[in-house]
Amino acid sequence: MLRSSLLTLGFSLCLVTAGLANPVSNDPAAAPKGDYVLDKRHASLLVRIAHLGGFSRFTMRFDRMDGAFAFDPATWPATVATIKIDPTSISTGLPDFDKTIAGPAYFDAVRYPDILFVANRIDAQDGRGTISGDLTFHGVTRPVRLEASFNGFGPGLLGMGTRMGFSGVGHIKRSDYGVTTMIPLAGDDLELVFEVEFVRK
Repeated sequence: MLRSSLLTLGFSLCLVTAGLANPVSNDPAAAPKGDYVLDKRHASLLVRIAHLGGFSRFTMRFDRMDGAFAFDPATWPATVATIKIDPTSISTGLPDFDKTIAGPAYFDAVRYPDILFVANRIDAQDGRGTISGDLTFHGVTRPVRLEASFNGFGPGLLGMGTRMGFSGVGHIKRSDYGVTTMIPLAGDDLELVFEVEFVRK
């Protein structure tokens, strides 16, 4: 009986705290000023590439990312955010193939140990818009624009702290960065799909 009551109480508390953690607004001008860092447990970057001309979109994931930005609601369109990705963290579900992709034929992670995206311009309305910046990959830096959604800001678990969430997609050509191995058997266009949350320090 006591165990059942405790389980019921725990379940009720979970429902209450989940409600406290909902985003409260997707208006960046209303978000709190401060320094935000990537919540690595709630961040993902998928890469999709056409296989053999398009039979499927082979999907990979980067497992290690880091990032941060200083946010001021008065100047939010000019927010500069830096995202760093470890190319050796590529995960396909095939460990030997992961090593091949991280190796000299593709990412050449020994020579180029970081993939870096520096966002420097946001154009958005009603929570949807674009994020523009520079992507450095395989030793080459080129401008990139991402289609993104600002999922909102609000309190974290148990109503503590402040977090922001973003989702988005983008496209780059790997040949623009000098990665041409197996084209056209493996596609040139890379589709990038990201889900990220940031927490205020």
